[in-house]
Amino acid sequence: MDLNKLKTQLQTEIDTAFLYKSIAAIQSDDNLKKVLLALAQIEDGHAQHMLDEIRTQNVNCNFPTPSSRAKLQLKLGKVFGYGSIISSLSGIEKQFAINTVKNKIEAGEKLTGYEHNHLKIIEAINSNSALNVSGGFLSKFESRHKSVGGNALRAAVLGANDGLVSNMSLVMGVAGAAVSNNTILLTGCAGLLAGAISMALGEWLSVQSSKELYENQIALETAELEASPEEEKKELILLYQAKGMTIDEATKLANKAFETNESAIETLITEELGINKEELDGSAWEAAITSFVLFAIGAIIPLYPFMFLHGQNAIYLSVGSSVVGLFCIGSAITLFTGKTILFSGSRQVFFGLTAAAITYGIGALIGVSLAG
Repeated sequence: MDLNKLKTQLQTEIDTAFLYKSIAAIQSDDNLKKVLLALAQIEDGHAQHMLDEIRTQNVNCNFPTPSSRAKLQLKLGKVFGYGSIISSLSGIEKQFAINTVKNKIEAGEKLTGYEHNHLKIIEAINSNSALNVSGGFLSKFESRHKSVGGNALRAAVLGANDGLVSNMSLVMGVAGAAVSNNTILLTGCAGLLAGAISMALGEWLSVQSSKELYENQIALETAELEASPEEEKKELILLYQAKGMTIDEATKLANKAFETNESAIETLITEELGINKEELDGSAWEAAITSFVLFAIGAIIPLYPFMFLHGQNAIYLSVGSSVVGLFCIGSAITLFTGKTILFSGSRQVFFGLTAAAITYGIGALIGVSLAG
């Protein structure tokens, strides 16, 4: 295998073990701590195996330290919630599982069925309410974005990106028409407010509608449990069997769950409906306000130069500020994609400037047409 690819994989193993150990260190749940430390130990073993393979080509290679990206993820986890790290680790474990299966198939080896075990474990941790997730205001913003595998940090990045790109395109389009600064400011502020209000309303409707849907489903499930508890238990047994349990294991687990009405409905909500009750505690208003603020922060970046500069100077500063903002957003995206900061940052700048150039060109054409 290519030496650089091996070194990249070694760094990934080191970073993964580092994050597992770091999250384990702040856990109050002993069982969860043991699971995380066990996963870290396995990753350390993988790293040692990878290092041994590298040393067949480069004997002077030593264990690298955790990368700056992994350390940054840990610091951001303290603000946005450690769920963002668990989500990232889930993606890494998924890729490891895919690669393991692919390599075994190519080598003609028999699949054991255990290739996806790490992924299953980390996904179980991700849905475990015992996970100590910190981060206050933004952590309650997560539920809206869970359908795309997101978390509060991802929501923050995407919200700011939406505001920056959309308002930069709008401002450049108007500036291209060579209108006055006051017109550009008025248009930019209108775009900021319109976009932020639209985003906030969308978040409020999404969170509120989800809560109302979940509450209705829970009410129906509760009514069904009261009307025919045995039928509900049979359904739960079948569900457990579908997950791979034997009928005896499924029956024992279902009987345990149905010892009280409270535990029965809790189990049915989780297993049958797939609802995390913690999501019901999220505030639609907090999600809306957070969305508004994040969009506005991005949207103000290309607009503020026109508050104290005029003409080309304002345009140059606007573009320069937007480039910095886009690069920072692209850099933040590397926390989810694993790509290099230079690649993701440059790609984000390219797409943002392309959109702005198109609208600027259209604005210039319209401006010339109107002037003619």
